[in-house]
Amino acid sequence: MDEIVLALGGGGLKGIAHLGVVFRLMEAGYRIKAIAGTSAGSVVGAVIASGAKKEEIINVLSTLNTQNFFSRRDHDGPSLLGLSGLVKLLSPFLEGKKFSDLKIPLAVTAVDILSKQEYILNRGSVIEAVVASSSIPGVFPPVRIGKTELVDGGILDPVPVSVVRWMKPKLPIVAVCLSPEPEKWPEMPEVSVPLDTHIPKLILNRIIHMRISQAIRIFVDSMDITSRMITELRLELEKPDVIIRPDVMKFGYLDPTNPQELLKIGADAMEKALPELEHSLTWRHKFGRQFQNPQPPSRVLEE
Repeated sequence: MDEIVLALGGGGLKGIAHLGVVFRLMEAGYRIKAIAGTSAGSVVGAVIASGAKKEEIINVLSTLNTQNFFSRRDHDGPSLLGLSGLVKLLSPFLEGKKFSDLKIPLAVTAVDILSKQEYILNRGSVIEAVVASSSIPGVFPPVRIGKTELVDGGILDPVPVSVVRWMKPKLPIVAVCLSPEPEKWPEMPEVSVPLDTHIPKLILNRIIHMRISQAIRIFVDSMDITSRMITELRLELEKPDVIIRPDVMKFGYLDPTNPQELLKIGADAMEKALPELEHSLTWRHKFGRQFQNPQPPSRVLEE
């Protein structure tokens, strides 16, 4: 059985496609030896690393209700939305678990808004680390761990290839990126933030068309372009062995989704890339990896 490692990128609810990739890899006989995840990739990475079975994961996904998914927790800081739904979704697999309890080594990334530095989280509470890695600035509240105020790791490291290379430098890296190639960017939908559906439609339409709302939309779209460009630059620099790009372009980051459709999209993308992955396991590529001895690419957060 061939061994590989995974770098799973961000993408909001589109991250369900990561599961389709992972399930197809396992069916093809590959053994996952380490996972690094950012944002949505940290969510999927944590669930897989817990040792959860495919059937268990699909059963929990069938209960996903995006209407209440983004409600706030009592202790949440200032933000438009909360991630109580994410905590509830993860609890069957990860409640009370620390990184040391996981079946597969896992690391997730987050950014400290106080020190302006990226951190690698690989110890302590898994759920708190995943929530921190998933906290889109301004949209979701930052997570305080120790002396840090942590937000979405995708700000600096959208697909954490260098982190998983540091974890297992001798193994091929499968990187899963949920944004398309730059030439397809004009076809992508605008980034949207879900609003409270209990607001009367007439008032909601007025809010959406206010000048300040339009300004926020332009700002969010601009930040999304920046994030995609950082993704491309880091993938070019860090050169994972295989890059998987599931065709999730039509889905919004936080829009209601069809889990089964996303699972199939992920599985289909992995299926197409299996010959490339097999090629990365040839002796020539294995030989080149034997001389890698990378250092941690960013600071490791102490428990």
